Amino acid sequence: MAGRLTGKTALVTGAGSGIGRAIADRFVAEGARVVYADRDAAAATAAAASASTAATADSAIALTVDIADESSVAAGFATLVARGAVPDVVVANAGVQLFGHDAKVADVSLETWNRTLAVNLTGTFLTVKHAVRAMLAAGGGGSVIVTGSPTGLNGEGADFAAYSSTKGGVHALVRATAMAYARDGIRANTVVPGYTETALVQAISGDPESRAAIVSRTPLGRAGTPDDVTGIMVYLASDESSYATGALFRVDGGMTSL
Repeated sequence: MAGRLTGKTALVTGAGSGIGRAIADRFVAEGARVVYADRDAAAATAAAASASTAATADSAIALTVDIADESSVAAGFATLVARGAVPDVVVANAGVQLFGHDAKVADVSLETWNRTLAVNLTGTFLTVKHAVRAMLAAGGGGSVIVTGSPTGLNGEGADFAAYSSTKGGVHALVRATAMAYARDGIRANTVVPGYTETALVQAISGDPESRAAIVSRTPLGRAGTPDDVTGIMVYLASDESSYATGALFRVDGGMTSL
């Protein structure tokens, strides 16, 4: 059933590619006005332009924002307020995983740790902080959705100490946000995708041996795709999930059930 997000405005970070773009495109298809936010201005512009072509001219807005920089995040939300596009839904999806640099805890450098922390945890915090402020200023109510990871739940990320630690922190941030703003009508939930085959993942870590090892640990017996994640995102963005907050939804093929 299309049109589940008609009348809503949504912001998705990391919407220039991969999972973020798939989420943003699905939101447009469901009737939302969507802000494609990304650090890469060209990617955000191209993704929004493509979505607008498929729908209506005002259905997709490109926004350049560096989530690790509070002034950039604040300016981004101020721009949306000025345009009358305060988001009802914010998906904090942007993140980094520094393949080739992140490592076991005894081997990871402080530089890699700090960069991963700045984007994945601090950047998510800044996105959620300014999203909640905008929602409260608009009278309250809204849905905040954060992209988590199995590495924040179990030992899958033992070789990625920085990434795994940030995702564990993100999960805790969502719970704190949900409890703090429930009476304001603002809901916060986490979606945990499993191994998802995006162009970036395939380019950096998608060698056949590694892929086969991950798939072998996934009960459904396959890798995920960005489209596998969009259904739960639509549910959490819509009024259908009005009683869901502080929850963690796993879309990982059963990986974290083992």
